[in-house]
Amino acid sequence: MHVREMKRSDWEEVAQIYAQGMATGFATFEQKVPDYPIWDSAHTSKCRLVAVKENTILGWAALSQISNRYVYRGVGEISVYIDLKNQGKGIGKQLMHQLIDNSEKEGFWTLQSSIFPENEASIHLHKKVGFRFIGKRERIGKINGIWKDNLLFEKRSKIVGVD
Repeated sequence: MHVREMKRSDWEEVAQIYAQGMATGFATFEQKVPDYPIWDSAHTSKCRLVAVKENTILGWAALSQISNRYVYRGVGEISVYIDLKNQGKGIGKQLMHQLIDNSEKEGFWTLQSSIFPENEASIHLHKKVGFRFIGKRERIGKINGIWKDNLLFEKRSKIVGVD
């Protein structure tokens, strides 16, 4: 398996993995996979990765800017999704390490994630790659009429934004 930059032609497989995550009910507030142009406009163009084995995408990770304001230009939110059949194999860890490296090359000093408390695998992954728990947003949004909390995790770069 290797990690590489995501290409436009990867979208069909990326979207399928995204849909799997949505179906769990604890990966995202989204209820429908967007069309590629909508997804594309919501994510940075530089920090998009896929994990590939034998021409099959096993997972993906990407960054979104948290704000268009200049002061937050180095703060990104992580999305990471692993194909359900391939979870627990270290794919998320490899994607996250590469995404962290790429984000620092692109000038990001803080990465953050909002994770549903039920998503224990994602919580564990974020802690394993150096994220720290910073708080809980209670009843921040609804899925199918049910209020959901988000746990907030963040990782500060040790090389970008340290001056």
